[in-house]
Amino acid sequence: MIGSVGCLTVWGQGTNTLPNSDYAHLIDRLEIQSGAFIPGVHTSVKGYNRKHLAVFLDTLALNKQALSTRDQFNLQYLLQDNWEFATQADTLPKRGLLSTLYTNSIDCYSVNTPAFKMRFNPVFHFSGGQSTEEDLRYFINTRGAEVRGLIDGKVGFYSFIGENQARFPEYVRELTREGRYVPGEIFFKGFKDQGVDFFTARGYISLNATRHINVQFGHDKFFIGNGYRSVILSDYGAPYTYLKLNTRVWKIDYTNLFTEMRAHGFVRLPGEGDRNIPRKYMVFHRLGINLTERLNVGFFESVMYGQPDSLGSSGFEFGYLNPIIFYRAIESGAGSQSNAILGADAKWNIGKSLSLYGQFTLDEFLLENIRARNGWWANKYALQAGLKYINVFGIRHLDLQAEYNTIRPFTFQHRDQYTNYAHYRQPLAHPLGANFREYLAILRYQPIKRVNLTAKFIRMEQGLDSANINFGGQVMDSYNTRYARPNDIGHFTTQGIAAETLFTELTLTWMLRNNIFVDLKYLNRNRTAEWPGYEQHTHAFFVSFRMNIPQRLHDF
Repeated sequence: MIGSVGCLTVWGQGTNTLPNSDYAHLIDRLEIQSGAFIPGVHTSVKGYNRKHLAVFLDTLALNKQALSTRDQFNLQYLLQDNWEFATQADTLPKRGLLSTLYTNSIDCYSVNTPAFKMRFNPVFHFSGGQSTEEDLRYFINTRGAEVRGLIDGKVGFYSFIGENQARFPEYVRELTREGRYVPGEIFFKGFKDQGVDFFTARGYISLNATRHINVQFGHDKFFIGNGYRSVILSDYGAPYTYLKLNTRVWKIDYTNLFTEMRAHGFVRLPGEGDRNIPRKYMVFHRLGINLTERLNVGFFESVMYGQPDSLGSSGFEFGYLNPIIFYRAIESGAGSQSNAILGADAKWNIGKSLSLYGQFTLDEFLLENIRARNGWWANKYALQAGLKYINVFGIRHLDLQAEYNTIRPFTFQHRDQYTNYAHYRQPLAHPLGANFREYLAILRYQPIKRVNLTAKFIRMEQGLDSANINFGGQVMDSYNTRYARPNDIGHFTTQGIAAETLFTELTLTWMLRNNIFVDLKYLNRNRTAEWPGYEQHTHAFFVSFRMNIPQRLHDF
């Protein structure tokens, strides 16, 4: 089966799947059961190209009798969600509303001609919740629209806009008050009692420069890795402006990102006008290779830089536009004080039920101090190890993901806001920033076709800052303000105010029809700390209605 997929060549261009852990799990599950990687799709770089994904899904559909009825249902859902590229998608015509709306079973409005394909859908997310610790009611009110399409089979386009008002639990509101950001978003303003109002916009155009090189330009975000978290680049933070080059040839996938980011964010205060937010830039490349049809390894390097002028802006270093050269050489040649980070990731599928994965990120180190294991402050690195186990102990559709993440103190910090590994005051890798250890387990069970149960358990061990003392956990802090120890040694992970957070989230999701969901959620989050005043307790229930939008998660 996999061999037949490998013989297919895809020249056309499509759009990307959205950052969505539930959607990605369905794809992971089908891939692991197939016994080999998805040809043309390197799963370490998300989102996936929909056209390449559709080739894999079409091949599975030709052999769907080997799948369970629930897997066949999930497969058909994925095919229908990518019907503009999939030949096996069952999108039965309907009478339609007013003869133009919902003429198929998927989209509010669609066009399907050889020269032009377009899909338009409204977006809604209405959620309400209540905590036993607060009198405030939680809510999310999102209204928007999504459009994607293809011109002449060569130029893809995507756009999402959404207007949002929300009131989140206290531990999220604390980030907004003290960190001055809403997770995953850019500019915001206050709304009613402790709520926020913000506008979401993402979009891009995509085209093939050659048969094997794709060029994409837009405003969005990406996820690097195969874990639930990423210690390289995650979709936790705000979207950014980017130019992306992706080269797929033979068994190699090579990705270049050239981005413009913001050195900090702000909330508009009453009576204030607009202000320019200082720019900074990140260049990133990852080389991935399938050593076998079950083993993939990748190597990455990134540079964050920005030299502010008298107006607080910085210029782009055109030397970094070179998509091949080792960035460290350019950095040294330019006399730059940039922040260079490098590392690796790997994924290994074993049999038809298990996948192992991991990441390693190296920010800075001195080999003699690594060998001495003396806790030198600049030995800065991050590590991830995890596994995915589907059909646990032979129980159909019971899937487990277990993951361990740790990041040393001061990792991703740099001399100032122009070179730290953050955008709009938000970490670009793990939501916790640094100076922590995390143990994570997710159980997913699909008892019937349209119902999914998810149980998430997370234990986070952190070292928190105290009275403006920088113990190494906040990415926005300068490492020049670090906590002083003799000879700068003796720094250890979770130093500072020791805190432990236990997070439990239970979710029942019912898919009413394609991309229309009802969620029932229970959340329990307790943080204990060795110092009084740092404890946090949240115990809440939520009900949500979603249409064409993933869950908004705050699992940190």
